[in-house]
Amino acid sequence: MSERRPAPSPVQVGLIGLFVTAIVTAQLTASKLLQFGLPVELPVVGGALVLPGAALAYALTFFASDCYSELYGRKAATVVVNVGFLMNLVMLVLVWSTIEAPALPQSAAGQIDLAAFRNVLGSGTAIVVASLSAYVVSQNWDVFAFHWIREATDGEYLWLRNIGSTATSQLVDTVIFVLVGFYLLGSTPLSTAVTLIAGQYLFKLFVAVADTPFVYAVVGAVRSRDSASATAYSRPE
Repeated sequence: MSERRPAPSPVQVGLIGLFVTAIVTAQLTASKLLQFGLPVELPVVGGALVLPGAALAYALTFFASDCYSELYGRKAATVVVNVGFLMNLVMLVLVWSTIEAPALPQSAAGQIDLAAFRNVLGSGTAIVVASLSAYVVSQNWDVFAFHWIREATDGEYLWLRNIGSTATSQLVDTVIFVLVGFYLLGSTPLSTAVTLIAGQYLFKLFVAVADTPFVYAVVGAVRSRDSASATAYSRPE
């Protein structure tokens, strides 16, 4: 009889769940443009950050993947990233299947506006192509960069690999997503696309720095728990 594998911990399941939830949410909210006022004028972006709605949810994916990479290793994190990509495709198939399925007549009581339903849930082809292209490149780069910095620093300076990997991967993600979805396949002028890139990247960079204490908290809590469990297990009866 084969031995049973240990069940995944709540933290491991939670990080995977957060990653996939944020990825799917980002896909559904990608087409809305947001604007956040700034207290000062900045080059390129001016007095406000303009960014796609996906930036809010997508920023969380790098927090989840960095925690997962630190705790469970590069191979495990790469599996999560690629599973997340497949779940993105599953979500798109389910959404578009629902959009194209026969609907109750709109005159029926309680029926929503079908055109609005399609516009809200059915992202344009350009946004879908841009989002998936940016995802598969930036997320795999994030895992690679995180562990490259980890090896280069002998496992020290968690803050450096968290910020360094996220800052570079977010730049890759932002440039691919905006240029492909809004400029190359869309109708956005290049100057506006550059403004979108700058605004989105500044926001993501802020999140990368701000989430570092939370990465330390999650990693520290898990390792403390594992250390306590190992001590209790090895203690003689």
